[in-house]
Amino acid sequence: MMEFNFKIESGDFTNAGSISSSVKRALKQLNVDGSVIKRTVVALYESEVNVVAHSHGGEVVVNIFDDCIKINITDSGPGIPDIEKAMTQGFSTASPEVREMGFGAGMGLPNIKNNTDDFDLKSEMGVGTVLKFVNYFKA
Repeated sequence: MMEFNFKIESGDFTNAGSISSSVKRALKQLNVDGSVIKRTVVALYESEVNVVAHSHGGEVVVNIFDDCIKINITDSGPGIPDIEKAMTQGFSTASPEVREMGFGAGMGLPNIKNNTDDFDLKSEMGVGTVLKFVNYFKA
């Protein structure tokens, strides 16, 4: 197993995507199927942007096993008031500033779920959000 740990700073759009790029390189070096890499990178990138845009910062833990990749993203608040609504395509709580940068279209969480084999999202208001997802390396 390989483990990687990363920090995400709130509002740091300049570095959003750097984690998914690092994970993409690692998966390519391990000769993981390209379609699995693409799905994983899309889900991870969307996760990074969500933490940058909506939280007070967070961390990502990536575990690569022989048969899958497991990713846990934890942020420190403010939390998601209504996960079901947040999972609706097009629903967004992004600020006008975030939207001006081209983010906040309300596709992040749906894209994450659509690009993962296992998806689990939990959030507590005032505490934060924990997103866990897994993609399997199909033979």
